[in-house]
Amino acid sequence: MNRAAALRLGAFAGALVLAFGAAFAIGSAVDPIAAADTASSTPAAHGEEMGGMEQAEHDEGGQLPGLAVSDAEYTFTPATTSFQSGAKTQLRFTIQGPDGKPVTQYTKTHEKDLHLIVVRRDLSGFHHVHPRMDATGAWSIPLTFTSGGTWRLYADFQAAGQDRKLTLGTDVNVSGSYTPVPLAKPASTYSVHGYDVTLQGSPVAGRESELTFQISRGGTPVTDLQPYLGAFGHLVSLRGGDLAYLHNHPAQHADPGMNGGPAITFGTTFPTAGTYRLYLDFQHAGAVHTAEFTVEVPS
Repeated sequence: MNRAAALRLGAFAGALVLAFGAAFAIGSAVDPIAAADTASSTPAAHGEEMGGMEQAEHDEGGQLPGLAVSDAEYTFTPATTSFQSGAKTQLRFTIQGPDGKPVTQYTKTHEKDLHLIVVRRDLSGFHHVHPRMDATGAWSIPLTFTSGGTWRLYADFQAAGQDRKLTLGTDVNVSGSYTPVPLAKPASTYSVHGYDVTLQGSPVAGRESELTFQISRGGTPVTDLQPYLGAFGHLVSLRGGDLAYLHNHPAQHADPGMNGGPAITFGTTFPTAGTYRLYLDFQHAGAVHTAEFTVEVPS
């Protein structure tokens, strides 16, 4: 190859490098998911959990809880990620610690060592359950996935000796009939098992919003709610799209034997504008009921 040809080839290669570099920079700038993560990377105001323990709304890396299978050297490891819909099965998993071994010691949060949230990717089929751990650190619980599709599992826990909770998330695949369930439109009321639940509050993005749920039955306010997980209600909030898991802070601690209602209040920080699905568990007359709400948070 003569000198002139070599110079032309080198110039062409340099132009390609510059072009690809520019395309990458533009793509990163307009990626809506990357933009959302960047916008939410600054930790929001801390909320106070039951018992006075502060819990940051973001993990240390700036990522919202529930989006990663690993955090702070802890990993959520299901025994299998394939299931059959309609069949009762044992859902088994471990939480691997920094030493690579299953964690066996936990600090209780909301009266449990670990909370497991199960929901299909279209935000239907919600379950909040509490598996049992054996001496080896393996967790298990009988569970029936009601339909096919991709389901999201969340493990919400605090390992002993750690100063904060973690919420790790992973997907599992369920074979069988799959029919997408459209997300319900935003509404201020939801009825379940004869109870009417009304949501009050004006959620905003980027700072803590106060949400109050009013519970009635047959038109009469329920004033004898029973404590559930240390409060008169337990709230799970998931962001539509990526299913980020939000921490919610009950305003009132509930000791055994106390009665509550008809209002249950939480502080919740919605990190970005968008659509969220809220799941409220409350206990009355010895049974736990779940009310579901779709909330649109304005920009």
